[in-house]
Amino acid sequence: MQRARFGTTGLEVSRVALGTMTWSRDTDAEQAGGQLDAFLDAGGTLLDTAASYADGGSEALIGSLLGGSVSRADVQICTKAGIRRTAKGGVIDASRDTMLDTLDASLSRLGTDHVDLWLVHQHDASTPLDETLHALEIAVNSGRARYVGVSNFPGWATAAIATLAGTRPSLAATQVEYSLLQRGIEREVAPAASALGLGIMAWSPLGRGVLTGKYRSAIPADSRAASEHLSGFVDPYLDERAGTIVEALAIASEGLGATPQATALAWVLAQPFIATAVVGARTAEQLEPSLAAATLTLPPAIVDALDEVSAIELGYPERR
Repeated sequence: MQRARFGTTGLEVSRVALGTMTWSRDTDAEQAGGQLDAFLDAGGTLLDTAASYADGGSEALIGSLLGGSVSRADVQICTKAGIRRTAKGGVIDASRDTMLDTLDASLSRLGTDHVDLWLVHQHDASTPLDETLHALEIAVNSGRARYVGVSNFPGWATAAIATLAGTRPSLAATQVEYSLLQRGIEREVAPAASALGLGIMAWSPLGRGVLTGKYRSAIPADSRAASEHLSGFVDPYLDERAGTIVEALAIASEGLGATPQATALAWVLAQPFIATAVVGARTAEQLEPSLAAATLTLPPAIVDALDEVSAIELGYPERR
């Protein structure tokens, strides 16, 4: 599998990252271990998790796997902080004390003394950016994080915190949703990241699973859309526009002799501003087409056709 650097930093990662949002909740230890083995065998290195995934269960499961047959030296770990659990649910909190307390808990669950990339999970409008940035600085200076960045930040906040950071330390990455079904970052976030030297991690590059084609005729009983706690995550992409894009993707994939899953992911990886794409699966078998996409090069005509059918409207001030 090819590797890419995050922006202007020295951090080099696999073009496909293994997402673990469902680990310990919908994906058990045996299934997770199978995925990790397949991922490493394909040349993957970067694992993506967060303190809030399964209330820490995802990190704990990763820690148990790293304590077994997988060496910590073989993987790069990206985790996130900034969502605090309360009795009423998750609350966005990127204050210095919460961020650092969360990082220490993450390291304990992961069974490691550092993470390779630590991200602010959400923009916190109630906490000054300088305070959040100070937490990132402490994490790097103490050796608990090698590189830092943000996640799900709007364009203006991405630019603001990256500019404020300067070199104390500079931000390496931003993780945002990006796929044929969600191209909103092309308006502001991607240009800001490119201008400021941040690499982009694309989460949900398969359109929350819709781009696999599994929902073309019905909702499978074992799918996320049929899940009580994940159906709301998938529903926004089960509309008419998404259906048109999925059908175009299916036609293109058939012509290429590839799966829609591989073609959709290859389209994301073909975008020059994307460093890596985070893919998740329930089993190792479901992961295989995504791993195959790392070596799939789409013909320019296919890229152009998919660009056209999924294009978003750009208006003032992005385009006049």
